Amino acid sequence: MSAFASDPGLDDIRDVAGHGTEVDVAVHLLDGTVRLSVLWAQEILLSADDADRVAEALKRAAGQARGITSP
Repeated sequence: MSAFASDPGLDDIRDVAGHGTEVDVAVHLLDGTVRLSVLWAQEILLSADDADRVAEALKRAAGQARGITSP
């Protein structure tokens, strides 16, 4: 079982070039670190709307991580 919780709002984001590349944003529930993963390749090409969704997911993850690490 992973200690990382992925953002479910990114489940349908795929590379616009059709390579099947995916992106994942997750928070480590024990230490509050944020993981940004590009799966199946070294890069991902995103549409502007999907880039906004990834940015928002990173902001949500940062807020969640702060909640975990704050005394």
